[in-house]
Amino acid sequence: MHDADLRPSETGRHDPARDRAYSWDDPTVAAGAAGGLDGMAFLQAIVDGALPAPPLARTLDFAAVSVRPGQVTFEFTPAEFHYNPIGSVHGGVLAALCDSACGCAVHSTLPAGTHYTSLDLSIKFLRPVTSAVGPMRCEGAVTHAGRRSALAEARLTDAAGKLYAVATSTCLIFRPGGGHDAAPHRSAGSAAVQPVDHVGVLGVHDAALQLERRG
Repeated sequence: MHDADLRPSETGRHDPARDRAYSWDDPTVAAGAAGGLDGMAFLQAIVDGALPAPPLARTLDFAAVSVRPGQVTFEFTPAEFHYNPIGSVHGGVLAALCDSACGCAVHSTLPAGTHYTSLDLSIKFLRPVTSAVGPMRCEGAVTHAGRRSALAEARLTDAAGKLYAVATSTCLIFRPGGGHDAAPHRSAGSAAVQPVDHVGVLGVHDAALQLERRG
């Protein structure tokens, strides 16, 4: 990207109120703690501030605020820096939020030493989101939990409970003990599936390809 692409508009009407700066913590701190904690304990530590939030949450400015087994709630306030070129929050921002809620809901059910990755995400945008909407909640919940996969749903609502988006996700689960249920590892001629945290999920193509190679 050229430097010119990063500069604000040069029309002379730049508003300093539209400047934004943020910081993030070392992501390896939380990632290093994940393997020794069950999903509930890990996510609760992030909610409580005992472990740092992932960088993506700082970048998009959302946060997990509560967690129960199979259920996670995020809070999000849409702002102009989330906008697409046509004046509303970009669908990718909402997809990232819903993906995090689905993944965290699944993660909250897993024992220590068990890993997961998202296989797919399907989202429906029901109405436009703008900064005028105000604070929103994204609630993720597990709708089916099996040994090798889990299904979760996320619902994005405003303060009045109006629904703005709904998403569903399938997560693959890697349990210790061998076969496709084993924790991720590398063997001759196969690709490694890396353990990931609740927002560091692999893409649909990558996860499917790695599962195929493991088979």
